[in-house]
Amino acid sequence: MTDPVRLAKRLAEQLGCSRREAELYIEGGWVTVDGELVEAPFIKVRPEQHIALQPGATAKEIPPVTLLLHKPADTPIGVDAESTRRALLARAHWNDDPGRIEPLQRHLLQQNLQLPLDEDASGLTIFSQQRDVIRLLTSTRDKLEQEYVIEVSGEAEENGLALLAKGIGHRGKILPKAKVSWQSENRLRLVIKEPLPGEVRLLCEAIGLQVIALKRIRIGRLSMAKLPLNEWRFLGEHERF
Repeated sequence: MTDPVRLAKRLAEQLGCSRREAELYIEGGWVTVDGELVEAPFIKVRPEQHIALQPGATAKEIPPVTLLLHKPADTPIGVDAESTRRALLARAHWNDDPGRIEPLQRHLLQQNLQLPLDEDASGLTIFSQQRDVIRLLTSTRDKLEQEYVIEVSGEAEENGLALLAKGIGHRGKILPKAKVSWQSENRLRLVIKEPLPGEVRLLCEAIGLQVIALKRIRIGRLSMAKLPLNEWRFLGEHERF
C-alpha cells in the first residue's frame, strides 16, 4: 500500500506546480479533501482521498494581520504562539466585522499577544503578526495611552483623584500618573500610559477604593467600540493606534 503523504506534496503533483504554490493554495482556503475545506498543508492524505482546487483559486501570500479581542474577565491568555492560537480558536469572529476579510486558519498562527491585560480584567486585547504594529506597541519611547472603566466600592480620600494625576506612592512603590474622573458614584474613567500588571488596581487602592471590575476600552486612538464580549475582529486597513 502507498503511505499517506503531505497534502501540499500531493496537490503539487496533481497540479504540476511547485510545493510552495500548493501551500499557498491550501493556506488560502482553496483546497478541499473529500469535499471538506482544509487549510493545513502539512496534514497527510491517503491515495484514495479526493483532492480538489476550488474555482477562482490564486496562489497568493496571505498578508499578516492584527486582531482585536474583547477579552472576558478571569480568563488567562498565554503569551506563547500556541496559547494565543487556542485562545482565538475558542472565540468567535465578529459577524459585523467591518474589515471584510475572510478568516483563515493562517490568520490565527504565530500571533503575538501585545500589552496583555491582567487576568481579572476584561476588555480590548491585541494580537498581531504585523512587524510595524508589534514595533509600535513594544516601543519604550512612545508609550500609548490606555483607557479603563472601573467599577469600585468604598470612599475615596479627599482630593484623591488630584493625587493620582500628580503621582502617588503605595505599598512602597511610586505609581504612574493617571487622569481619573467619576462617571457615576461607583464608576471611574482612568487614562494611563501603559501600566504594569496590577498598577491600575493599586492606583485605586492608594486612594481608598476597592476594584470590583476593570475593563480596558481604548489603546492609543483605537477604541474597542461595539466589539462583543468574547469575540474578535480584524484591525481595519485605515485604523491606527
